[in-house]
Amino acid sequence: MRAMTALPRPLVTLLLGALATAAALAGLLAGAGPAAAHAALDTSTPEDGAVVATAPDEVTLTFTEGVSLGADGIRVLDPDGDRADAGGPTGSGRDHAVALRPGLADGTYTVAWQVVSTDSHPISGAFTFSIGAPSETAVDADAVTTAGDDGLVGLLYDAGRYAAYTGFLLLVGSCVFVLVCWPAAATRRAVQRVTLAGWTILTGATLALLCLRTPYTGSGELADAFDLAGLRDVVGTRTGSALVTRLLLAGAAGLFIALLYGAHARLRAAQEAAAARDADGKDDGNDGNDGDRDEAVEDGRARLRDVTFGLGIGGAILAVGLAATWATAEHAATGRQTAVAIPADVVHLLAVAAWLGGLVTLLAILHDAPDTPPGAAVRRYSALATGSVAALAATGLYQSWRQVGLSWTALTDTSYGRLLLLKVALIATLLVVASVSRRWTHRLADAPASRPGEPTDDAAPETVAVGGEGVAPARARQLARQRAAIDRTARLRSRERARGADPHRAALRRSVLAEAAIAAVLLGVTTALTATPPAHTAAAEAAAADSAAGGGDQDRSAGDPLSLSLPYDTGGEAGRGDARLDISPAATGDNTLHIRLTDPNGRPTNAEEIRVALTLPAEDLGPLRYETLHVDVGHWTVTDLQLPRPGSWDLALTIRTSDIDQTTETTSFTIP
Repeated sequence: MRAMTALPRPLVTLLLGALATAAALAGLLAGAGPAAAHAALDTSTPEDGAVVATAPDEVTLTFTEGVSLGADGIRVLDPDGDRADAGGPTGSGRDHAVALRPGLADGTYTVAWQVVSTDSHPISGAFTFSIGAPSETAVDADAVTTAGDDGLVGLLYDAGRYAAYTGFLLLVGSCVFVLVCWPAAATRRAVQRVTLAGWTILTGATLALLCLRTPYTGSGELADAFDLAGLRDVVGTRTGSALVTRLLLAGAAGLFIALLYGAHARLRAAQEAAAARDADGKDDGNDGNDGDRDEAVEDGRARLRDVTFGLGIGGAILAVGLAATWATAEHAATGRQTAVAIPADVVHLLAVAAWLGGLVTLLAILHDAPDTPPGAAVRRYSALATGSVAALAATGLYQSWRQVGLSWTALTDTSYGRLLLLKVALIATLLVVASVSRRWTHRLADAPASRPGEPTDDAAPETVAVGGEGVAPARARQLARQRAAIDRTARLRSRERARGADPHRAALRRSVLAEAAIAAVLLGVTTALTATPPAHTAAAEAAAADSAAGGGDQDRSAGDPLSLSLPYDTGGEAGRGDARLDISPAATGDNTLHIRLTDPNGRPTNAEEIRVALTLPAEDLGPLRYETLHVDVGHWTVTDLQLPRPGSWDLALTIRTSDIDQTTETTSFTIP
């Protein structure tokens, strides 16, 4: 076990260098635009900037998807900055509310909110509304909006996520390499070090993420990582449950590692020794008629088969369980087709682990003993990597369609799409380098693998013996140090001779090293992808922002009638359709508004109530609210619509189709 506790210095240097490179790249990409998450605030009551005549009983917020929030997830502050809400927030899913204290005075109130979306990312924001009339306020909306995913906490959390992915790849990939590609590698200390490093990194990073979760989704203060009450709340969330499950599975994985490199490795070594003795006996002319020995050998082989089969089944269960702790708590768990997306994400993660984790294992073996592993083992890994890449491509294409859709704009104009393009480019580069490695693999000569510590044919420099009863302790220690230095020099010389003895292996080692470096950067980009909102969501938000900015009617002349179209969905059985709005003459002063509702088949359809509100944000005017007059089936009108000033107006159309089914759709138009 002492030999397993230290990683080779070159491997440590490689891993740390790759981590720094990928972290820098992820930081650069993250800095290219503001951080965002999958969910966003859809509507609120009162609306942002609204002026209400009397104080409402509560403030309600509706998000684009289900979110969770803590006790202070919604705060309402009066003009002096004091709390105006009463009790904690209520609600679930998309809709949440907080009650207000009775008897609130007139003035401007600030609503600050912070929630966690289904894909585990925190989001926050603030808006204002006024009672009676707007007033001066002592509240800075930016100051009261906490952002735990920024600053040091955000950096540490992202580093922890990268480390957790890295640990998973090393742990699973090295074990798959042993069980599938080269079972004799279970006795190699280089492989044991890779597995132990993966387990240690995964366990430590998961524990760190669990502690950082409270400040990451809350105040952003690093000291809150040690808040036991916050930790208790985190454990009750989807992400917290996934992290706790990952810790438990990591504990079970520790037992698996002990069996793989303990009992399994000993049985494997015993079988190899028995096979060697049997071969020596035949070479010496013995017929091997010892029945007891043959029975013992066969019994050992049976036990080895049973242990290997059990480790394969148990390892597969652990690997799938570990991968599921990511799939059930991140992007795959939100959006469409989650029943397919979650298993696809598990397969995606396992394919990456088998490919890249096995790659690092192969690199560690080639560095530790350049004359191993045998060519057959390398070819088996090559076949495994090919299958993993095929699974990776299939699941990756599906996830890309799911998160990006079929829009080229969503791919090129969003952070998620650009990161995805960068990931594809890195994978393509990695496959080119892997094809070079594959060519060298087929050229390998199957030279017999040397056992750890086995002397080479070249005689090592003569060692210094330490013995004799009259040797002083100081002299004995000096002689021991000299002997260790001579042995170390002999090993290094033997390693260098082995490297130069087979140029094919040397070339393979260089190409695998290049693959590992690219894979480290690829892992950084993948980590950044999981923290970025899906492209289809970002594209939809951008389109909505463009529509709110003017909607393309800026070139319309004054006095020209204006037509707007709004799809709506109140959520009821007959709640879907389209609303057409005709404003005439669409100029400053008196106007007439006609509203016509049609169902998805184009037929006129009715609603229980239609309301209209107009706002001119540039001049803080509004909202101007109007009641509609029902004219005919699917037709309402407002005859006294006032547009006192030119500019870009926001129109909010509220449609209620039943006592509980209602929606508010917004658009904008320009009055020249």
